[in-house]
Amino acid sequence: METVAVFVYIFLFLSTLLSCYPFVRKRRREAKRVSKLPPGSMGWPYVGETLQMYSQDPNVFFAAKEKRYGEIFKSRILGYPSVMLASPEAAKFVLVTHAHLFKPTYPRGKEKMIGPSALFFHQGHYHTHLRKLVKISLAPQTIKKLIPDIEAIAISSLESWVANNGQVINTYNEMKKFSFDVGILSIFGHLDGSHREKLKKNYLTVNKGYNSFPTNIPGTAYHKALLARKRLSKIVSEIICQRKEKRIVEKDLLGYLLNFKDEKGQILTEDQIADNIIGVLFAAQDTTASVLTWILKYLQDNQKLLEAVKAEQKVIYESYTAGGKRSLTWADTKNMPLTYRLILESLRMASIISFTFREAVVDVEYKGYLIPKGWKVMPLFRNIHHNPEFFSDPKKFDPSRFEVAPKPNTFMPFGNGVHTCPGNELSKLEILILIHHLLTNFRWEVVGSQSGIQYGPFPVPQQGLPARFWKESKSSTSTKPD
Repeated sequence: METVAVFVYIFLFLSTLLSCYPFVRKRRREAKRVSKLPPGSMGWPYVGETLQMYSQDPNVFFAAKEKRYGEIFKSRILGYPSVMLASPEAAKFVLVTHAHLFKPTYPRGKEKMIGPSALFFHQGHYHTHLRKLVKISLAPQTIKKLIPDIEAIAISSLESWVANNGQVINTYNEMKKFSFDVGILSIFGHLDGSHREKLKKNYLTVNKGYNSFPTNIPGTAYHKALLARKRLSKIVSEIICQRKEKRIVEKDLLGYLLNFKDEKGQILTEDQIADNIIGVLFAAQDTTASVLTWILKYLQDNQKLLEAVKAEQKVIYESYTAGGKRSLTWADTKNMPLTYRLILESLRMASIISFTFREAVVDVEYKGYLIPKGWKVMPLFRNIHHNPEFFSDPKKFDPSRFEVAPKPNTFMPFGNGVHTCPGNELSKLEILILIHHLLTNFRWEVVGSQSGIQYGPFPVPQQGLPARFWKESKSSTSTKPD
């Protein structure tokens, strides 16, 4: 009987094993499939394909990769193994539906330059709290009160461009000054001139070193930037001390940061406040300045569109000046449909933010491919914005395409998901205001043939779009210099 029992047990064991075999084979096939990396080339050891990417237009590099390998491919960029994703579904997967699997990340040298506590380096409760504060300070009900001050900055900027009769200016550099002043206004309100100038001087030094090679050797741009970054923290600390001494309560970003307490009663340290202020300045300046520069380039290249946008702005100008007003209102800025579509198409065409960096916090499977833990993940916004499947004739500049809303996840000029740029409304508002005053009171001409693109790191027209500006008289007769 014992022998029979043994045979019965063996039979049952083998039967169970055989019945499980198809399932085991399936799991093995799945494991084998999941372990498959996306197609692509990793290039040279450590540097990977960084040189290939930056020795040409990066957008050509990514477009060629997508054409060869498809919407998901691998490479090694800036020393990091990376997976590039070039479809709306993939961007949504990384930035929205599975955002918890991918943390925001930047090269270490850049994180150090901005500050480790800046909100866009974080996830979780800290990020949620900080993002809420920034969003409140830059919400429509807040920034609409800034319109007169933004107008004053815009008019002052335009006047300075025509002050030296006929002098050629670097449009991009001047737009950076304009957007920096608007950023200071949104963060600090009406800041005294001494602190404003010290902030500007040291921020420019930091900005120059931000994209330099991160070597901390005295005399290098990076080393100078690190020293200037320390001075920026000290200046912010002085401003905070001044506010506390005078018991100043302002509803600007600094005010919201100073008054914050979490559910445990914890407040933000001065280092955390400084990191987030500098982070907002970085996010606000170069991108907005790039878009404004491209708008002038696109209008210069399309005189029919320029006249149409100018006509729209003239109607608004005449409506509020006829009523005795001397400035724009929030309602006026919402009554510029063609100008708004011009901005959207400029954002699509130029794709200032060509991609964003994330890092897989665990092994992730996407469409049968493995994205290993620790690898960088880069949704390619420009590839999506220039895909003819979503935007017909994508190389043609055509604001009318935005008369119909684009398909979901195909247009992401400010990112997507919980890390969408919280300052996008302020950026669009300052662009509308400057364009309004430029087209109603000033004129410009681009000097030379500017057909190329330069990267620093954001794409701008060659040489920053050299141009001359002049003021137009009230009789509509140009005062253009000879």
